[in-house]
Amino acid sequence: MIKILIVEDERPISDLIKLNLEKAGYTCTAVYDGMTAADILEQETFDLIILDIMLPNVNGFELMEFIRPMAIPVIFLTAKASIDDRVKGLTSGAEDYIVKPFEVVELLARINIVLRRYNKADNHLTYGDITVQLENTTVTKGGREIELTPKEFELLTLFIRNVGITLFRERIYEDIWGGDYTGSTRTLDLHVQRLRKKLSLWDSLKTIYKVGYRLEPAGENK
Repeated sequence: MIKILIVEDERPISDLIKLNLEKAGYTCTAVYDGMTAADILEQETFDLIILDIMLPNVNGFELMEFIRPMAIPVIFLTAKASIDDRVKGLTSGAEDYIVKPFEVVELLARINIVLRRYNKADNHLTYGDITVQLENTTVTKGGREIELTPKEFELLTLFIRNVGITLFRERIYEDIWGGDYTGSTRTLDLHVQRLRKKLSLWDSLKTIYKVGYRLEPAGENK
């Protein structure tokens, strides 16, 4: 299980990040100042750190000096938007730099990219009794293998990585088919219907009218 440390002093933002990362299957620990972060990093190991810059006691740039020898990938998530701050953040050793306000979908995508870069991404995903093996692109439900087409597999993976998040049709189409969404194609709808049928996701994979689709957290199918 991938462990992520969230170092963010604004509790509503920290709670939002933690909630969505846990929905995506990550194990998260949240702290609210740089000194506490340094203390916990001496006691526990993490696969990734989400780090604010403007922190009490020890700021993010100072904490980065402490983190660098540990070789833990860091994503700065901050309101400091100037070019100088971005350059300073990236040259300090951070893998990425995201400016607030941010979209949760983008944060999740950037996390996935960084974890893959460090070969720390999980090789499987789970959703209820569904298991997705990423290495050999197989899917099982209740222990029984379910045959999916390549695009169905990619679509299922996208939904599970973004459980509880409404995905816009445009974003889904771009991610899966690699092109601009025209608004007239039924390709996406047909693939979603096939996933629902093959994996019994009728109640879980919701259509969000005129927006897109959302895979509800397992056990919350209402």
